[in-house]
Amino acid sequence: MIPVRKLSRLLLLVLVLLGGTLHSFAQTPTTPSAPIAPSAPAAPTAPRPPSAPSVATPLINLQIGNGNERENLSTAIQIVVVMTLLTLAPSLVMLMTSFTRIVIVLGFVRTALGVPSAPANQLLIGLSLFLTFFIMAPVWQDIQAQALTPYMNEQISSNEAMDRAIAPIRTFMLRQTRPGEVDFFLDLAGMGRTAVNDLPMRVVLPAFVVSELRTAFQMGFLIFIPFLVIDFLVASTLMSMGMMMMPPTMVALPLKLLLFVLVDGWQLVIRSLVQSFAA
Repeated sequence: MIPVRKLSRLLLLVLVLLGGTLHSFAQTPTTPSAPIAPSAPAAPTAPRPPSAPSVATPLINLQIGNGNERENLSTAIQIVVVMTLLTLAPSLVMLMTSFTRIVIVLGFVRTALGVPSAPANQLLIGLSLFLTFFIMAPVWQDIQAQALTPYMNEQISSNEAMDRAIAPIRTFMLRQTRPGEVDFFLDLAGMGRTAVNDLPMRVVLPAFVVSELRTAFQMGFLIFIPFLVIDFLVASTLMSMGMMMMPPTMVALPLKLLLFVLVDGWQLVIRSLVQSFAA
């Protein structure tokens, strides 16, 4: 084992040698370079011809429209509004048209028959949509004649087109809305008695939806009555025959289907729905 004193002396010797080496590199003399002879004066150079102007980087200018549209909103804002309307289109179709009443009544018909999976949901929704287009066709024609066609021909501004497009739908909703529902939402909004033409959409729309729900449930109650009578008759008959273990729904279902087919139930329901909006 190396003694501590010898180890300290060895380290001191290494440091001295290292310091001497660095000092020798620092004190190394440099050989003087030879003096540079003075150079002859340079001849005047000819002026450079003017360089061609550098080509500027091309700029990309994206513009929507030609700037001559007769409108109050910019085209970009109109595109945002259109995209928003497309996003809200399903809600608008369900809440501002006859779709709500139709799909609820058709759902009640399926439940009253006792067949929760026939017709399928896709079929009911598709039938409700086509009936909605059929019932709302006069409203769409008024919108096209009063708002869409003049706007496409640049005869009216976008704000005026929106006001004209809302007017036929607003008239349709008010015709199907009960006055009590309108008064109820006027009270909730803190508004007094208001003329029909001055009613805001924030009052007309919820009043129309609540009125449609009430009408649909009333029609559903009337649809349930004949099928409920069949259930009572089947249940009492099985009870009197002592067949208490026999499920009444299993016997009543064929009778319900037979009655619905004999009276042409789908035609009656659809006729009643269409005529309810014509009233």
